Amino acid sequence: MFGMGFTEILLIAIVAILFLGPDKLPGAMVEIAKFIKSAKNAITDVKTSLAEEVNIDELKREALSYKEQLDSASRELQGFKNINPMDTLNDEFSSVKENFAAMTQAKPEEKTSEVSATQVEPKQQKEISFKKKTVKETTINDIKKENESSDS
Repeated sequence: MFGMGFTEILLIAIVAILFLGPDKLPGAMVEIAKFIKSAKNAITDVKTSLAEEVNIDELKREALSYKEQLDSASRELQGFKNINPMDTLNDEFSSVKENFAAMTQAKPEEKTSEVSATQVEPKQQKEISFKKKTVKETTINDIKKENESSDS
């Protein structure tokens, strides 16, 4: 006990008997036992509180690692700008609509930097005239005769 041998404990007991006397020795021994018991309880309380602190420290580290994982996952998800495909379609449709509006409103002589479409040549105004064939009376009569002869 406490790194003391039997002879050392015996020497301490003899000195205690001499100074305290036989009447006060049992009460002193009870007080010493209570002191040792309270010291042991205090040491175990300190050990458990240290163990809890170490456990809390480990829990904090684990929680921080989970937080880092969540942060990295959220940063990765923020990289995906358009998760909803309808948003992508709406954006593309609006850009096509703007391009179409710009193309239809631009005059052929103007060159717009936004629209990069090929220029269509303006419509040429040509007059197309058909020559009328004049049909002679004799030709119509000849056709009527042919039709009558074929019917009979």
